[in-house]
Amino acid sequence: MIRKSLFLLFGIVMSVGLLAQVPEEVITEGSGSGDDQFLDGVVQRKIMLERRVLPYDHVREADVPWERMIWRVLDLREKINLPFGYPGLPFVKILFDAARSGEIAVFEKDDFKDPMDPDEIDQMLFRMDTTEVIDLETYETKLVVTRNELNFSDIKRLRIKEIWYYDEELSRMKFRILGISPIKDEYDEFGNFKYELPMFWVYYPQARPTLSRYRAFVEGNDASPISWEQMFELRKFSSYIYKATNVFDNRIQDYEYLADNPKEQLFESERIKAELFNFEHDLWSW
Repeated sequence: MIRKSLFLLFGIVMSVGLLAQVPEEVITEGSGSGDDQFLDGVVQRKIMLERRVLPYDHVREADVPWERMIWRVLDLREKINLPFGYPGLPFVKILFDAARSGEIAVFEKDDFKDPMDPDEIDQMLFRMDTTEVIDLETYETKLVVTRNELNFSDIKRLRIKEIWYYDEELSRMKFRILGISPIKDEYDEFGNFKYELPMFWVYYPQARPTLSRYRAFVEGNDASPISWEQMFELRKFSSYIYKATNVFDNRIQDYEYLADNPKEQLFESERIKAELFNFEHDLWSW
C-alpha cells in the first residue's frame, strides 16, 4: 500500500515537472480564438498602425517673409533609395492602391486642381497592344490583342514638389512636401525613349495618414521600422533639384545655356541647393 502511494506521488511530481518545462505561451500572439492565424515573427506589431500623425504647426502669413517652390527627382535606383522599390510592397503600389480605393485624391497636374477618377487610375495599370501573328496552318496574318499589366518595378523615378520657407517666428528655414508623382518612361514602337510621363500627382499632406500605416524597409533592424510618412519627414532619401520657380517656368534642362550640358545642369541644381542652405545662414550676423 505504501509502495503504491510512493509510486503515485512520484508520478504526480514528474507530471508537474514536465508541465513546468512547457513554455507559458504555447500559442503565439498571432493565434486567435478559433481562427487559423499564424504570426510571422515574435510579436504582433501594432504600434505603427495605432500611431497618430501629428498635424502641421499653424503658420501665420505674417511669419513667412520668404519662400520658394522646388521640384525634385528621386531616383529609385540609387542605393539609399532602394527601400522605395522593396519587392514585398513597392512604394508606388501603395500610392496606386490608395488612389484606386479613393482613400487619397490624385490629380493630373501639380497644381492639385483637376482630380482624377479611380477608373482613370485603373486604366494606367494595363495597356492593350495589338500584334500581328502568323497562323502556322493557314499562313494568314491575324491581329492579336494582348493585355500588358503595369510592372511597378519599371517605375524608376518619383517627382517631389516641395516648398521651402523661412519661419520668422522660429527664426529658421523649414520645408513642406506638397506632392509626389510616379514617373513612367514612354517609348515609341521601336523601343526608343521618347519622354517622361508623370502618371498622377498625390497631395502629400492628405496622404500622410495613409503613408503612416505602411512600413518602410530599414536596413539592419527589422524590429525598429519606420513608416513612409516618417521616411519623407526625416528626408531619408536622395534627390536632386530639376526645377525651381522662375519667370519662364522652365526646368533646369530647358535653360538655353544648359540644354546640351548635363554636367552644368547638375552644377545649377547644386547651386540652387546651396542657395537654400545659405539663405538662413546669411540672415544671422556674427
